Amino acid sequence: MLLLGIDCGTQGLKIIAWDSEAHRIWAASRSYDLIEGLPPGHKEQHPRIWIDALENCVAALQGQQGLDLSRVKGIGVSGQQHGFVALDKEHEVIRPAKLWNDTSTARQCKQIMAASGGPQAYQEEIGNLLPPGYTASKILWLKQTESRNYARLRHILLPHDYLNFFLTGELFAEFGDASGTGYFKVRQREWSEAALNWIDADTDLLACLPRLVESHRPAGSLRPDLARKWGVSPRVLVSSGGGDNMMGAIGSGNVQEGMVTVSLGTSGTLFAHSQTPVIDPQGEIAAFCGSTGGWLPLGCTMNVTVATEAVRAGILDCSFEEFEAHLNSTPPGSDGLILLPYLEGERMPNTPEGTGTAVGLRSSTATPQHLARAAVEGVTFGLRYGFDRLRDLGASAQHICLIGGGSRSPAWRQIVADVFGTTVVAPVVEEGPAFGAALQAGWCVSGGSIQDLVSHSFELDPLKECHPNLENREKYEETYRLYCRLSDELRRSSIFPAHRRLISH
Repeated sequence: MLLLGIDCGTQGLKIIAWDSEAHRIWAASRSYDLIEGLPPGHKEQHPRIWIDALENCVAALQGQQGLDLSRVKGIGVSGQQHGFVALDKEHEVIRPAKLWNDTSTARQCKQIMAASGGPQAYQEEIGNLLPPGYTASKILWLKQTESRNYARLRHILLPHDYLNFFLTGELFAEFGDASGTGYFKVRQREWSEAALNWIDADTDLLACLPRLVESHRPAGSLRPDLARKWGVSPRVLVSSGGGDNMMGAIGSGNVQEGMVTVSLGTSGTLFAHSQTPVIDPQGEIAAFCGSTGGWLPLGCTMNVTVATEAVRAGILDCSFEEFEAHLNSTPPGSDGLILLPYLEGERMPNTPEGTGTAVGLRSSTATPQHLARAAVEGVTFGLRYGFDRLRDLGASAQHICLIGGGSRSPAWRQIVADVFGTTVVAPVVEEGPAFGAALQAGWCVSGGSIQDLVSHSFELDPLKECHPNLENREKYEETYRLYCRLSDELRRSSIFPAHRRLISH
């Protein structure tokens, strides 16, 4: 069976064609950028660039040797979570989408939370708190800052919902991705009218939301015009799809309890499978639904390859190979240089006005090697914070499965093993969310059990397995405790807002 998996990310779109019998993969990708020149905290893209990238990727697949797209049976879509795609009554995009890493709506988050009666009341209704980045505050932001656009609003979609609409002409949503909106009840798996009223009690926002479909259900068929253009059957099913984290869970084999997946992408995420909702009283671990019928407790840090790439390309101006050499030539702990990598603010711990901060900089550590290693260690410490919180809530981990671009670095994989104190593995197929989307499409087409499908399709790469080094582990425990103290002190001080004021002036 030939299946297509589409992953619409922040920095680009990737599509894979997966032959489930031959276990062969073809892939194509296209990169794109954020809209430039926006004020600090604003992160936007126009949905048109996602469609253009998808069309270009399909065209690239059509020319690849040995691939016959007429054999495609199903298509699945993975998309960056939390983005706000606003459509008018003609289903036209009203304005660029505000993305998951947009922190400009912190004020609206506070207003919605106040309308709910406070954090406890909000969490009792939704199952989650409302950090900047979730979709709910973006809707209120549109009402308060762009009233004309808000008056045109008739449909509210997430990025993966919009791609599914392009593919099928149908408006629908899926439980996993809907969990990150801030107006979806994760325990009951339904939209929250109460939360929508907290956003705007005078508008029927519920009428703007798409219908919900279960993860294993086909949500529609490929549009006939696209089928003809792409050379596929008009009977091709489009699965419900899901958020990139939900599809990354499927693509990394994380469909049953006992494993934690860590994604080293633009942002960092870590998540585990659960048969029941996992509600964090502190609100740091999100109580998401999975896209397999279960739940997906998840922690998210906003700065992973955002921070390492800022150092590699922006400061050091070195190649990936040179950056890897820098990691290998510097001892664990970077000789005392610690980087708090809050370049985009931070969600876990919640620090929307955060900035990057270096501690321990002196003549002996002011080197490219130390800065490179401190950047990678800093973002890994941020993920370790989430890992500890997951374990506090009952998640177990026999091993950590790494996915995302950062997982390709052997040095980084060993750093994760040493910082987390746990064996690290990585899949043979590196395209986690795209592969997960293809697997979910196969589940939709063939039925049966997603666990059985994954067990027959997912493989670990034995050459990428890493085990903790005891000496490094002890060093990192000391450095990690200092990292946490620094983070706590800086969050409680006025340094972050002060930095924002200086930058704005």
